[in-house]
Amino acid sequence: MSGHSKWATTKHQKAVKDARRGKLFAKTIRIIEVAAREGGGNPDTNPTLADAIARARAISMPNDTIERAVKRGTGEIEGIKYETLTYEGYAPGGVAVLVEVLTDNRNRAAADVRRVFTKNGGTLGDPGSVAWMFTRKGVVLIPRDSVTEDDLMMAAMEAGADDITEDGDYWQVLCAPTDLQQLKDALAAAGIEPESARLAMEPNASVPLDRELADKVLKLMDALDDEEDVQEVYSNFEIPEETLAELNA
Repeated sequence: MSGHSKWATTKHQKAVKDARRGKLFAKTIRIIEVAAREGGGNPDTNPTLADAIARARAISMPNDTIERAVKRGTGEIEGIKYETLTYEGYAPGGVAVLVEVLTDNRNRAAADVRRVFTKNGGTLGDPGSVAWMFTRKGVVLIPRDSVTEDDLMMAAMEAGADDITEDGDYWQVLCAPTDLQQLKDALAAAGIEPESARLAMEPNASVPLDRELADKVLKLMDALDDEEDVQEVYSNFEIPEETLAELNA
């Protein structure tokens, strides 16, 4: 079992409590539009869209806002065309960082991402410089106080889960991307309600950080996440819970 706090959980908790709801709404709307454009407007046959809608509802986005975003994605109503870009770089201490962007202006996005890296002690790398350190996985977060480890393991492993770890206040369940919907269905059948279920880039190995480096790396991650075009930020750092508690105090 892992007793460390990873960025996926840290960011998830931040998103749930984020007071800057306008910015969070705008980012989520983009995700819905792109998912609908690429896979169609029916969430029953488009798991990426289903996940995006679930994320929208988790932040209390109104249904009519979600429906308009879907229609813009499918072309039923006019909307901005976004493209997906990925940037790779290093945070202080040589920590690997992947940044996924949805933008209508790639020149602006590249300049903004480079500026944030430089301002916060990081460096933007070449394509392929850190991507090999990550693998795309289905990632499910479940509050630890809602289910026992044994019950979760029984339901998840039978549905094809690769691993279950303790991550702060959550159980983190990993699976192959193609097994994510099957895993969600199996958990629902067992009466287990995930707080988050999505595709993400998981590091193949983690870099432990001391308090000084953790402070610097988290500042870079927060600055990237605050950028309007940035949708997801992944990294391979690992911070002990006691260190994270000190930083959040």
